Amino acid sequence: MAEASRWHRGGASKHKLHYRKEVEITTTLQELLLYFIFLINLCILTFGMVNPHMYYLNKVMSSLFLDTSVPGEERTNFKSIRSITDFWKFMEGPLLEGLYWDSWYNNQQLYNLKNSSRIYYENILLGVPRVRQLKVRNNTCKVYSSFQSLMSECYGKYTSANEDLSNFGLQINTEWRYSTSNTNSPWHWGFLGVYRNGGYIFTLSKSKSETKNKFIDLRLNSWITRGTRVIFIDFSLYNANVNLFCIIRLVAEFPATGGILTSWQFYSVKLLRYVSYYDYFIASCEITFCIFLFVFTTQEVKKIKEFKSAYFKSIWNWLELLLLLLCFVAVSFNTYCNVQIFLLLGELLESTEQYSDFYFLACWHIYYNNIIAITIFFAWIKNMFLAIINDTYSEVKADYSIGRRPDFELGKMIKQSYKNVLEKFRLKKARKDEDKKTKGSGDLAEQARREGFDENEIQKAEQMKKWKERLEKKYYSTEIQDDYQPVTQEEFRELFLYAVELEKELHYINLKLNEVMRKVSAL
Repeated sequence: MAEASRWHRGGASKHKLHYRKEVEITTTLQELLLYFIFLINLCILTFGMVNPHMYYLNKVMSSLFLDTSVPGEERTNFKSIRSITDFWKFMEGPLLEGLYWDSWYNNQQLYNLKNSSRIYYENILLGVPRVRQLKVRNNTCKVYSSFQSLMSECYGKYTSANEDLSNFGLQINTEWRYSTSNTNSPWHWGFLGVYRNGGYIFTLSKSKSETKNKFIDLRLNSWITRGTRVIFIDFSLYNANVNLFCIIRLVAEFPATGGILTSWQFYSVKLLRYVSYYDYFIASCEITFCIFLFVFTTQEVKKIKEFKSAYFKSIWNWLELLLLLLCFVAVSFNTYCNVQIFLLLGELLESTEQYSDFYFLACWHIYYNNIIAITIFFAWIKNMFLAIINDTYSEVKADYSIGRRPDFELGKMIKQSYKNVLEKFRLKKARKDEDKKTKGSGDLAEQARREGFDENEIQKAEQMKKWKERLEKKYYSTEIQDDYQPVTQEEFRELFLYAVELEKELHYINLKLNEVMRKVSAL
């Protein structure tokens, strides 16, 4: 991306050096402009994937399924579930009422539902919801011998090794028989463990009454046991008004300590990407991003071939490589997500009588959003520190290297103020002739001691002078060097510390001037 400025020392004519200087500045400005366009394009991609409707859709759905209380019990909702009794009350109350909207608020059916629920009259329930349980086996932990007479069973925490794979209960339907996973969804990371796919699964009916009878039957036959460690409730919605899918997962974890811990996930994502003119504009930005990525990769490959192992000694080059890696990962995630949507979306929408697993697509969409957010963070870090600071101080060193000292207004101010202070304290006579030689630093130091100056101040002034002479000797040089060299971190540090010391000296001199002026005013 924007490369550090380079310069040439030595034996060329002033005209050629000036021309080369203009070319380098022009090249640097072009690279900064190119990188700025890249940042704008990356910002459009990042913020173009989200819109306020995502927040509002998540908000209304979370309010419906998390905050709605059980009738007659205002404090019992999904967030407040603490026992198995509370869990079944939620299943037979707020969950059932929230999933099935089969008529208008005045009990009139104003449109053809086509055997599907319309949550809040605008959000189509895709397929049917799914409930899934994971259990652990008995004797997955050891009861102390003194308590074996009181408790012979022991159910440990959930791990894949402790998971119960055997049938239980009535053993007649899928909810009583263990089913292996046939999806590519990632494992769920909960409060108490990482839960894999599969388990004891059943799907809800299209009929509200049948679903309620199902819940009652499971409750009466103790579907939740001491070995139960987690229950997932998964379903997906689609809102055509804003072209958003909302994938919802409610999780109830049953720790070995007893009680229930609840958590939830609401993912509002735009799976149908290219619909409006704005969507096609985002698509053009994605193509532009790939072009930038190709150009920047080519630049870095050329630099590696040119500098070889020296390339990897700079932290900024490592930042370049990290940024390129993140860009490639973002492109890979986006490509994979779009391919999976193209392959799976039609199939998922056709299975209206089965559970539609949009959770897999939503997860990959979230992964892409996260990686593009990390990419833009490092892109701005690189822009602020590499493209601005390094280029700026490269130009400062370039001025020294071609035999021309940069015109530091701050340095002139400090020098003039220093001379005025010496004249006020009569350590130096006012210059009447511009060609008159000044006294040596040693004479000034001795005179300052005779006048009663503090020894620390004198030593600090001498140290400052030596430091200045050393930097001038190093950078104000006419030696001929034909190679191009970037600014090193150590050189940048020395220049920066020198500027800091000059600023401190200016502050100190101003204080002395104010003190002298007060004494003069008192006379």
